[in-house]
Amino acid sequence: MSNPFDALRAQLLGAAESLADGPAALPEILAGIVDDVDHAVREPLEIFPVCHHSPASALAMLRRLREKQPAVIYLELCEDLQPLLTELRNCRLPVALQAFASELDGFPKESAPLSVIAPITEASAEYQAIAYALDTPGVELVLVDRSTDHVFQWQPDLEGHGEATEPEDDLHGDAVGVEIGDLRPRFAELEEHLLHHGRVRHWSEWWDQYVEQPLAGADHDTYRQVMTMVGSLFRRLAPHDTRRYASDEDRERYMWTRIREHLAATGTDPADCLYVCGAFHAASRLPEVGSAPGTPDFAITPRTATTWLYGLIPSSHSAIEAQFGLAPGSVSIAAATWQKQLTRSRLKPFRLDGQQGGRLPAPLPGTGPVTDHLTGYLAGPPALDGLDEEELRGWCVDIVRLARRNGYLASTADAIAVFETSILLAGMRGRVRPTPYDFQDAAVTCIEKDSVPGRRDVRRLCEILLGGDRIGQVGYDALPPLARDVYDRLAPLELNLQQRSIQRALLDLAARPELAACSQLLWMLRYLLPDQAVRPIMGSRKLGERHIQESWDLDLGRHQRTIIELGYEGVTVEQVLEQRLRRDAWDPKATAATALKAVENSMLFLQSPRLTDELGVRAVELLAAERTVDDAPDVLRRIRRLLGHYRATRPVLPSWCERFVREGYAHYCTLLPTAFVDEETGVRQVGAMLGFLFSMESLALSLGCDRTQLEIAVRQSHPEVPAKIALLWAARNQLGDLPLAELRERVDGLLGNPLVVPAFPQYVSGFVQALDPVPRLAPFVVETLSKAFGRLPDPVLLPWLPNLITTLKQQAAELVPVLTREAGRTFPGTLAAIDSWTPPWLARRPSPATPAVRAPAAGPAGAFLAARPATTDAVAELLGCSGEWSAVAPGGAGPAVLLTAFPEPAEAVAALLGA
Repeated sequence: MSNPFDALRAQLLGAAESLADGPAALPEILAGIVDDVDHAVREPLEIFPVCHHSPASALAMLRRLREKQPAVIYLELCEDLQPLLTELRNCRLPVALQAFASELDGFPKESAPLSVIAPITEASAEYQAIAYALDTPGVELVLVDRSTDHVFQWQPDLEGHGEATEPEDDLHGDAVGVEIGDLRPRFAELEEHLLHHGRVRHWSEWWDQYVEQPLAGADHDTYRQVMTMVGSLFRRLAPHDTRRYASDEDRERYMWTRIREHLAATGTDPADCLYVCGAFHAASRLPEVGSAPGTPDFAITPRTATTWLYGLIPSSHSAIEAQFGLAPGSVSIAAATWQKQLTRSRLKPFRLDGQQGGRLPAPLPGTGPVTDHLTGYLAGPPALDGLDEEELRGWCVDIVRLARRNGYLASTADAIAVFETSILLAGMRGRVRPTPYDFQDAAVTCIEKDSVPGRRDVRRLCEILLGGDRIGQVGYDALPPLARDVYDRLAPLELNLQQRSIQRALLDLAARPELAACSQLLWMLRYLLPDQAVRPIMGSRKLGERHIQESWDLDLGRHQRTIIELGYEGVTVEQVLEQRLRRDAWDPKATAATALKAVENSMLFLQSPRLTDELGVRAVELLAAERTVDDAPDVLRRIRRLLGHYRATRPVLPSWCERFVREGYAHYCTLLPTAFVDEETGVRQVGAMLGFLFSMESLALSLGCDRTQLEIAVRQSHPEVPAKIALLWAARNQLGDLPLAELRERVDGLLGNPLVVPAFPQYVSGFVQALDPVPRLAPFVVETLSKAFGRLPDPVLLPWLPNLITTLKQQAAELVPVLTREAGRTFPGTLAAIDSWTPPWLARRPSPATPAVRAPAAGPAGAFLAARPATTDAVAELLGCSGEWSAVAPGGAGPAVLLTAFPEPAEAVAALLGA
């Protein structure tokens, strides 16, 4: 019996022989393509080749399903996604089937989380098959592709999976995409050749012009043979030594093994079945491919112990394009083409949203003998549609109207120009009827010109005009329990939370106390979801704060995917939040600051004393194990806030807080000498260490710590950097080892030394940082800054000022109010007072050559202080006026000078005590 493709095979071989300078492999490739088509169409189990999101494939599938009415449909899709298919009834397309795993067993831990998605659109052959099978009694749908677990078992670069990032508006995130019908050249030179000679810009346009449009109205046999031929061509020209090609072959072995297992288990006649797969796989000639008994099976490896979670997430045309490298707008154009072809052919598609596909006609007889449909398709030019002036004119009018709404100065003349340019471009590219791509190019040329007045360019406006970026939505019944619980608990807000727009929620907690539960849930979602999903406008959540009114901007409709993926981690938001806090605190890279942050969040959101204490104990362990002080500022800020809250709300501190203070005191005392000399440790970190030691000193000493340890640590510190030297001087002053008078003398000596003056700003920066550990030095710091501004030369002062401002803003913003308040107390408040103003650090130091003229503090005050000299001695020593009590006279020494120069305080104290 002669083969129906013999004539085509001979014709192609003759053409190959006539190309004397062609490659030697050309005859083999051309003949092999015909053999692949012949082999595929003779398979007893009908193979239906498709291209992903192709309207032509969807139309051919729709016709074939109504004609053949198969009893079993084998679909190229991950077999473990099968239970999700029935949930498509509750969704608005496009959506994506998703498998998700955050806790891995058998895969590298650093690659978590793993995610696989399979997007579904109405203009796709796979959706038509799914809708037909689910809504037709007696029809079985079987997914036969490798499982999600095997997807990652066969992925060689799994370790880098978790590091991939996608744009924020990509609904698929960094998930691995699984598509049916990956039909694109894997030979870069071939794709470049096709685009160049086809006079198109990208692959989507080439496919639409040379395959999609010619096959839109083709009969079943022609469609099937042409798609198999294209798949065979790309398969034979693809590099065979790549991992991807080997993985594709294993997928084909896997799928046919599953098909044969199902046929053997059910006894189904292969003639009543339909196998839907990508055209690339339809042309396979592997020994394991086929439904004939005795075909060798593929050894399928077992799955790992990883627990996979499954669900549906929203998808969109732009997300599908980004996931699979399609041209922007191509999926929207495909959807518009699908609707137009349905109207033209008067076909009713299968749908799962409650609209049945219509009563099926009686099954037709099986297909006849195989005949050659390729020769006629390849020999003649494609039947091009004529110019549809009404359609093109409508596009031109609508794009001008849309452009004017978006700020373009478009007019009727631009609409005429777009119309004529579209026809011109189509003619230059060998087309009778302008395609949407021709129309896009013409609109950009005639309307956009050289500027974009708004945030949308003309190409984006064309995509909106031709269908827009359709975004799907998962229905309430198809959501995981956590997502449904979120919507139920936020129901008192009386907002449509599934609406894809920002909605304002106003919470008057005083008038409606029942909304407090909604407020608590919103704050938890604020912590778990992206910033734009739940955003507070009025109100905050801090320790010890309670607000009576809050307002929120809610955009949960556009962030439905993230809420769904929270459902993969737990049943309630509280459970997920607890797991996140534990994960952060026990992460291998966690620090004491990280654990303290988790402690604070547990107090804010969960009110679980058990969890808070557990996280606090973890913070103590991490602090004791740290060998650096990089996070010292964050640790100090957080432990101060926590201690302040506990002191205000509880009679005693938790045991973990006491342990943290003891461990921190000993820890920072031990590391202080090293931090002072370490070049990699900044001044901010050393200042935070001193802040912890001095501010927690009284509590630490009451808990059994030894102050001698701090004194020894300070004496052992020998910094060389000027800023750290200033910090050390401040610390010695706090410990009483360096009186203020001596500190002032040292600073004056620095200003008087020409060799040190260029480095003086660094000393000032160190004193500013010292305001945290030694806040009583604020007057001295203002004095030092004033001296620096007054005495430093401009070449030193002017370059330093921007650096000082930047440092204060980035590292010590909380110190700026301290300086500002002290400066306000020090400097005059009016402009007129400046002329007569004398700096207090000069007014308080009487010159030895000019004794003070005040009268001695006689009377009751003098007698009172003379009888009790201890307090006056201490104050005098602190101010650098220590000495012996000789006489309470103007020429006296030590405390006598103090009493003589400042009699008012002594009189006031004496009067207060009745002396």
